[in-house]
Amino acid sequence: MSPAHEPIPDTVEIRSTPRVPVTSSDLGIDVDIEHDGPPRHRLVTIGDSLTHGFQSGAIFNTDLSYPAIIAHELGWAEFRYPRYPGYGGIPLNLELLVRNIAERFGAEVSPWELPAALFHLRHHLAQAEEWWDSGPGAALPPRGPINHNLGIYGWDLRDALSRHADNAAAEHRTRAGFQVVPLVRNADRIAAGRVLDSARTPGGLPMTPLEAACALSHEGTPEDPDGDGIETLIVLLGANNALGSVIGLEVHWSKAKFDDLQVKAAYNVWQPPHFAEEWAQVVTALRRVRARHVLIGTVPHVTIAPVARGIGDKVRKGSRYFEYYVRPWVDEQSFDPDDDAHLTADEARAIDSAIDAYNDTIVASVAAAREDGLDWRITEIGAGLDRLASRRYLDDPDVDRPEWLTDYPLPPTLAGLTPVPDSRFFASDETGLTRGGLFSLDGIHATTVAYGLMAQEFIDTMQEAGVVFCRRDGLTPRTDKVEVDFDRLLALDTLVGRPPESLSDAVDWIGWVDQRVDVLKRLWAGV
Repeated sequence: MSPAHEPIPDTVEIRSTPRVPVTSSDLGIDVDIEHDGPPRHRLVTIGDSLTHGFQSGAIFNTDLSYPAIIAHELGWAEFRYPRYPGYGGIPLNLELLVRNIAERFGAEVSPWELPAALFHLRHHLAQAEEWWDSGPGAALPPRGPINHNLGIYGWDLRDALSRHADNAAAEHRTRAGFQVVPLVRNADRIAAGRVLDSARTPGGLPMTPLEAACALSHEGTPEDPDGDGIETLIVLLGANNALGSVIGLEVHWSKAKFDDLQVKAAYNVWQPPHFAEEWAQVVTALRRVRARHVLIGTVPHVTIAPVARGIGDKVRKGSRYFEYYVRPWVDEQSFDPDDDAHLTADEARAIDSAIDAYNDTIVASVAAAREDGLDWRITEIGAGLDRLASRRYLDDPDVDRPEWLTDYPLPPTLAGLTPVPDSRFFASDETGLTRGGLFSLDGIHATTVAYGLMAQEFIDTMQEAGVVFCRRDGLTPRTDKVEVDFDRLLALDTLVGRPPESLSDAVDWIGWVDQRVDVLKRLWAGV
C-alpha cells in the first residue's frame, strides 16, 4: 500500500509563488578586502553529491565535478580531489551497467532474455561489491595533503558538522541485511574515507569537512603565515535536508533530535526552524575559516529532479504542480494512489516552501557576514534550476511564471544541439540524444555538461568578487569574461556527447533495474 502522508507542520509557511532570487551576489552590501599575498589554496569546496561529482548512481568522474571544472578554468593544476577507480565507482554506475547489458544483449532486451539479463546484472553487482568491499577498492590511498574538494555524497548539514572519516558509516536508512541483489556495502564510508582520511590533526584526530577547510585556511600565504590561506571557499549544502523525500516518495518531517547522527536518519525534510538551527552552526564554523571570498550556493528545489515525475493534470490552471509525483517509469493510466508510492501536489509545494525558507536563512547569514566586513556572496544555484525546469515551467504556456524566471541562457555549444538538453529524464537511441541531457541516469544528479553550468554560475560570482583566472600556465591572467570550455566538456560527457544506443526506452530500462534492486533508495542509503 501507499505510505501514509504526514501532516505538514505549522512551521512551514506554504508559499503560492517561488522565492525571488537575489540579483546581486554581494546583496548590495560593500566590504573592503585586504590582500596580503596569494593564498596557498586557490579553491576549496564543501558540499554534498553535487560537489563530490556524483553521476548516474555513482561517484566516479571526480575530475569532472563542478569544482574540478572551476579549477581547470582557474589554470590551477594543484587542485586535489578523491578518486574512485574500478567498476565505474560506487555504489552503482548505471551508465556502465546499461552499456554492459547492451554490449551483451543488444540495444533491446527481449522478454525471453530477461532472466539471463537479470543473472548478468546480479553477477556484475557481485563483482563490484567484492572489488570495493574486500578487494583493491577497499584500501584507502596513502594519506597525503588534505583534499581541496571536500564534498561527500549523501551528506546534509549535520553530517558536515559532525562526520569525519572515522564515523562515516551508514545510517541504516534501509532494513539491515537487505541484500536480495548485492550492492557495494558501506559505500558511504568508502566514499567519505577517500575524501577525508587525510584530514587529520597533527595528533591524528579526524576532521569534519568544515574543520578540514579551516585547517587549510590556516596555512596562510607565502608572505604571511597568518593570512588567508584560501582564496575562494565554495559551500553548497542543504539539498540533502530535503532530497530523501523525492527519492523515497514519502515525506518525514524532522522532529526531536534532528541533530543526532543516528536519529536524523528517520527524517527526510527538515522543518525550517530546524534547518536554521543547523545552518547557524555551519555559519559559526565557516567564520573560523580564513578565506578571502566565501561563495554560498542556494538550495535547488529537489522536486524538479525527474526522479519524481509529475502525472495527471496541474492542480489548477496556472499552477506549477501536478496532482501526483511518481517514479518516471510508472504508467500514468494504471497509477493507483491507494497502492502506488507517490507525493501529492500539496507535499511537493510544502517541500519547495521549506527549501525557500532554507534559502532565506542562507541569504540572511550572508548579509550578516558582509555587514561584519566578510566577503561572503550568494550564487543562485536554486534559481538556475528553476529556469531550466521543463515540465514545471517551460512546457506549460499557462503556468504562472514569475517575472524573474526568464529562459536560461545556455552556452552556444549546448544551445546548438538537437534536441537542446533539458531537465526531463534522459533518453537516447541510435540517432543520439532524444530527451533530457541535464540530469544523468539516476534522475537526480547532473550530467557533465550540467556540472559545467553549475561551474559557470560560481565562476561568474568569483569574477564579480575580483578573483583572477589564469591561462593553462597558471600565471598569465585571463582579462576577458571567463567562460567554461563546453566543447571540452561535451567531448568528455559520455551521456550527452556519446549517448548509449540502448536508451531509447531509458525510463523503462532503469525502472526494470530499480524494481529488482530497489536501487534508488539504496543508493541514497549508502548500502
